[in-house]
Amino acid sequence: MAAAILFSVFIALLLMGVPVAFAIGSAAAATIASGLGGGKLLMVVQRMFESCNSFSLIAVPFFILAGDLLSRGRISRLLVEFCESILGMIRGGLSVVSVLAGMFFAAISGSGAATTAAVGGALIPELRTRGYRVDSSAALIAAAGTIGVVIPPSVPMVLYAVIAEVSVNSLFKAGFIPGFIMGGILIAIALYEGYRHRYTKGDSFSLMRVFRTFLIALPGIMMPLIILGGIFSGVFTPSEAAAVAVAYAVFVSAFIYRDLTWKKLFEIMLGSARTSSVIMIIIACSGPFGWCLANWKIPETLSAAVLSISNNKYIIMLLISIIILIAGVFMETSSAIILLTPVFLPLVRALGVSTLHFGVLFVVGIAIGMITPPVAINLFVASGITGLPLEKVSRAVVPYLIGLILVFLMIVFVPLCLPGL
Repeated sequence: MAAAILFSVFIALLLMGVPVAFAIGSAAAATIASGLGGGKLLMVVQRMFESCNSFSLIAVPFFILAGDLLSRGRISRLLVEFCESILGMIRGGLSVVSVLAGMFFAAISGSGAATTAAVGGALIPELRTRGYRVDSSAALIAAAGTIGVVIPPSVPMVLYAVIAEVSVNSLFKAGFIPGFIMGGILIAIALYEGYRHRYTKGDSFSLMRVFRTFLIALPGIMMPLIILGGIFSGVFTPSEAAAVAVAYAVFVSAFIYRDLTWKKLFEIMLGSARTSSVIMIIIACSGPFGWCLANWKIPETLSAAVLSISNNKYIIMLLISIIILIAGVFMETSSAIILLTPVFLPLVRALGVSTLHFGVLFVVGIAIGMITPPVAINLFVASGITGLPLEKVSRAVVPYLIGLILVFLMIVFVPLCLPGL
């Protein structure tokens, strides 16, 4: 009965257009108010506070701010110029540069939308000038943006680690290889598209040009080395690394590239605060929702029901994978992680699947939702940069979407690609 109230109220509110955070909180409040489990409405406020009371969550607003600082500055364009100096001479090389720049920026921002905005803003005009298909190029950059939440640092990985009580460091380490594989499949498709459409080649390779662009982009290149090196060497925690990322981004933008004014800094901080507040409200409202799930043992009941269908580990993991992909179509990344992690964890543990492995595949699967309408934030960003209709960019993204789904399924069934598993 409690499960029926919880999910029926939640779904009804979503269909009415109520924001996800308030739909989650209201569903939990209605279930507790029913009096079935002996809970008090005061529990809602207590659980909202408790769910936000985590040191690891400090990393969320800081990584968002660091990504916004870099995406709005010169650093993204300089990184693109460096990548182009290495690979621009091959046919379709600028498409490869799009992916490599996306992967590199992923190691800075931790956000798919920020990665898409930074790389797209720097590359789309040049791609258009050189005769590349704008819809396909926008789709590729949006697809490369999904790597932004897989290669660490990653905001969704921090959220999953807090909920699942796993090590953020271990989860970050496990994200590298899947992120590189995602980049590899996108590069392969981009090269095929380049030869199929006979895109032009860029300037011939010049070691002097590589060296010059490297020196100019060096402050930006150092950022992921400092952040990730500090985390994995134990110099500072992921939360401390997020603060270091902001300080370094401000220093580089203000004193080295000198493209950061007080007015611009205020605008960036305001935008980052809006993004962070949305995520934190969802986290807060998920507290009473999670309490309802645990109090009425709803995840355990669902786990038993699924296991009664089949005891084959691979069939059940396939079903979970399909649910994750469908959730990504309709839900924003952070919302899906916060809402579904408590539901899936008992089932995953019952199957004997590592929560670390599941965390990586969960983030990869939900990240694919960033390029699957209607809630396709990367496609919206790419569409806004190019001025193309969303429908046109959505059609062009299909080959890259298929490639990423194949990588996702490989990660689901071949955990050997994850270090330490």
